[in-house]
Amino acid sequence: MERRSLGAAALAVSAVGLGCMPMSWAYSASKQRGDHALRAVHAALDAGVQLLDTADMYGPFTNELLVGRALKGRRAEAFVSTKCGLLVGDQHIVANGRPGYVRRACDASLRRLQTDVIDLYQLHRADPEVPVEETWGAMAELVAAGKVRALGLCAMGARAARRPGARMHDGTIRQLERVQQVFPVSAVQAELSVWSPQALESLLPWCAARGVGFLAAMPLGNGFLTGTLTPGQGFEPDDLRARHPRFTAEMMAANQPVVVGLRRVAERHGATPAQVALAWALRQGPQVVPVPGTKQERWVVENAGAAGLTLTEQDLAEIDRLPPARESWD
Repeated sequence: MERRSLGAAALAVSAVGLGCMPMSWAYSASKQRGDHALRAVHAALDAGVQLLDTADMYGPFTNELLVGRALKGRRAEAFVSTKCGLLVGDQHIVANGRPGYVRRACDASLRRLQTDVIDLYQLHRADPEVPVEETWGAMAELVAAGKVRALGLCAMGARAARRPGARMHDGTIRQLERVQQVFPVSAVQAELSVWSPQALESLLPWCAARGVGFLAAMPLGNGFLTGTLTPGQGFEPDDLRARHPRFTAEMMAANQPVVVGLRRVAERHGATPAQVALAWALRQGPQVVPVPGTKQERWVVENAGAAGLTLTEQDLAEIDRLPPARESWD
């Protein structure tokens, strides 16, 4: 499998990563079984996938515990990315960027992951009550202490761009410019997919100009771009898609032309719509590492196979002509 460099970290990772969140949080609880998740992680490693992406808030905490168990005896094969900065309550999520909290959160993540070092430590969200430079400085201290190898920043939500004249990632770029003065940013994680290409406008060029890696979150559109979801099928109450505006029966039906277009390209290559969507993300730049989330072994193997799919200029032009998705993510 092709190997790609993750920004200034200068650490090789697989072309396609694995988002571990669905294994224990935010998606169909009835299908979240530890044995299946462990097999999925092992299948990813067997297929050459190295980057495993998790966060302390997923569960909360259970996702890191799962990854830690899965990596017993195989830690050297993985590039482990986790996040801090968000706390999950009963009905809410709040940011915490206080330096003392960051240090405690890192130590707790190391214990749950059963590792001595985190390859990439990401700030999930900046705390509006703490200067981001203070939070980032505490994270930089973790690098100096040998607990973390590189630092990353997750993009702000789309709501941050909802003022006249603002582009979606303007706020994130302002944060990046600030923290870059404290300690180098090695990677940025933001949504990027065929139906959510906004990062191509300014955020990905910012990363490319500075040699910063880009983790493409939700490259399969939370499952929609795989072509395996049926409009009106319904989701379990705890599934985030049950309340998402793009996953109403009406919107899923309206956005079917996107899936039809991916399937048309896939048929020419003997591939699947999911593999085409991931191959499209890979073509957006050498620093892009798509991180599809899944909890099933079969999808892990299929996703990893996207690294071997080369889209033609005709394919890319056809995908670019697909209609934009209706409704926003946020």
